[in-house]
Amino acid sequence: MLASGALEHDRRFALLGEDGQFINGKRFDALHRLRTSVDLAERSVTLSTDDGATGAAMRMFHLDADRPALEVWLRSYLCLDEAVRLAENSEGGFPDDTEASGPTVVSTATLEAVAEWFPQLSLAEVRRRFRANLEIGGVAPFWEDRLYAAAGQVVRFQLGEAVLEGVNPCQRCVVPSRDALTGEITPQFAKQFSVHRQRSLPAWAAASRFDHYYRLAVNTRPVHGNARQSLRIGAPLRILGTFLGGG
Repeated sequence: MLASGALEHDRRFALLGEDGQFINGKRFDALHRLRTSVDLAERSVTLSTDDGATGAAMRMFHLDADRPALEVWLRSYLCLDEAVRLAENSEGGFPDDTEASGPTVVSTATLEAVAEWFPQLSLAEVRRRFRANLEIGGVAPFWEDRLYAAAGQVVRFQLGEAVLEGVNPCQRCVVPSRDALTGEITPQFAKQFSVHRQRSLPAWAAASRFDHYYRLAVNTRPVHGNARQSLRIGAPLRILGTFLGGG
């Protein structure tokens, strides 16, 4: 976990337009169909538009020496009139929520419950769509709703060596409504999800944090001075209490 609270390498790279806005899956569903393989040791990225059927050729680029050519390739793939810039931030990445830039947390049972709401989706597909950083096992569905409190408060918890604060339930964007590999829309996904989420909201959840119910997983941040800790698979999670200072 870096000083910012982000996991090392998470969202380390971003595509930016000429106006400085992100070029991401929220705005361009074609990015779902882009396959990438990154080798940070070699500073290389391999790209392909192969979805398993088209057989498109792969292209490898060096992230430094070939960056102009990579940016031109991406611009062409996305059919953009404007230039594309590849940005890198190794110290904090490019989080959606800069006030709660720590890892997102969800439980395995929650993802299983969501898969039951949408029988056409596998558990693996639900994982790909919601992209949580940390998954908690051995707990009930929506257990992670214990990790935030009323506005102006945070829930502090220890995960192995690291101490984090749960800030709020994560507001979801259009991306989970699409097939993670093709970008195809699942009709009425957000609406159906919200209905199930409201019905399933546990008694322990801070209901006041839900201005709408298209929210899943918990946004976190590190406790001041507690960054650059290691997170390990199998580490226990212990809730330390509720404190002032939430978003």
